[in-house]
Amino acid sequence: MKAVRIASQIALLFVFYYIGAWIQETLHLFIPGSVIGLALMFLCLLLGVVRVSWIQDGAGFMVTHLALFFIPATVGILNYYHLFIGKGILLIVITIISTLLVMGSAGFISEKLATKGGKD
Repeated sequence: MKAVRIASQIALLFVFYYIGAWIQETLHLFIPGSVIGLALMFLCLLLGVVRVSWIQDGAGFMVTHLALFFIPATVGILNYYHLFIGKGILLIVITIISTLLVMGSAGFISEKLATKGGKD
């Protein structure tokens, strides 16, 4: 029974993805359809059209297995190996700098939000 619930919740998430992809393709937007679908899901959650309990288990399942979703992208990089030859050190430096920037900005924003929440 739990597997059916998770599968139906993942199906609901895919419905929002496909709606976003359809909007992106129909309106020829530069924003990816997945991002549009995510924004639609956020709006529906915010407005109460979709309850968190309707997607919680399916989303949790997908987040738990998130690493598996990166395997095709990693394997796809092998098709473009020639672009990365001789740039290993540069890629490592870029990865470290971008990771530090993301960690720093996420920490800064979460700290500001936490102190703002404490004042109310």
